[in-house]
Amino acid sequence: MSATIIDGNNLSTQVREEIAQRAAALKDKGITPCLAVILVGEDPASAVYVRNKVTACEKAGMRSIHDDYAPDVDPAVVFKRIDELNADPTVHGILVQLPLPKHFDSEAVLEAIAPEKDVDGFHAENVGALMQGNPRFIPCTPYGVMKMLESAKVPLKGAEVVIVGRSNIVGKPMAMLLLAQSCTVTICHSQSKDLAFHTRRADILVAAVGRAKMITGDMIKPGATVIDVGINRTPEGKLCGDVDFETAKEVADAITPVPGGVGPMTITMLLANTLEAAERGQRGA
Repeated sequence: MSATIIDGNNLSTQVREEIAQRAAALKDKGITPCLAVILVGEDPASAVYVRNKVTACEKAGMRSIHDDYAPDVDPAVVFKRIDELNADPTVHGILVQLPLPKHFDSEAVLEAIAPEKDVDGFHAENVGALMQGNPRFIPCTPYGVMKMLESAKVPLKGAEVVIVGRSNIVGKPMAMLLLAQSCTVTICHSQSKDLAFHTRRADILVAAVGRAKMITGDMIKPGATVIDVGINRTPEGKLCGDVDFETAKEVADAITPVPGGVGPMTITMLLANTLEAAERGQRGA
């Protein structure tokens, strides 16, 4: 029997409708939630991501500011722009699209964003708040995963969770969020010995390493929930995840597809964070 599909497209549509309603309520008070996006360079994937974020803002009734810079731009120019956006009370969220060109100090750029406008949740202050269990902003992809687990009514308390991938963007914050829900969490990575030993123990398996179809059905515990964060391209040019969907769906109880799984929720939760920042500003928080 094939697994239940956790449909990110449908859930994203529902959440965005709620966001649009809340944004409209703020507009009635004279506040339009605004996200500023900075893109440096000409990476095609980054350009697509930025375009999708800007479009999503507009569809939700939110304002967007989009600044493009050449790949050889002086970092001082970008830092100056971030300072301007930090000081602008009509801008509620600021996002710098990663990766940046090699002559940039990415960490310094992220730290330059005011923590209260860091809707990606990457500023050290916000990372620390998440670690302490009192997050200001939850990084968008892990936030989306938590929403998907909630929508699928996946039991979390006491669940054995294995996360494959230890990035600051997904793996580490994902672990903190699941720990806060009383899960038992194991993080695996490129140096982990006998990966399948760990993955076969997981009630919930989160794959976030960027290696096409590396998690196969025989590595999954029967009845597990499988969350595939990976986005890769096959030699034929088709999108696929870190999980071999065809074999995994025959073993898992529930699974996210690629595309149409976690991806749509990532942008949706970016909108949610931007809206939350605007609402906090309206409350004076």
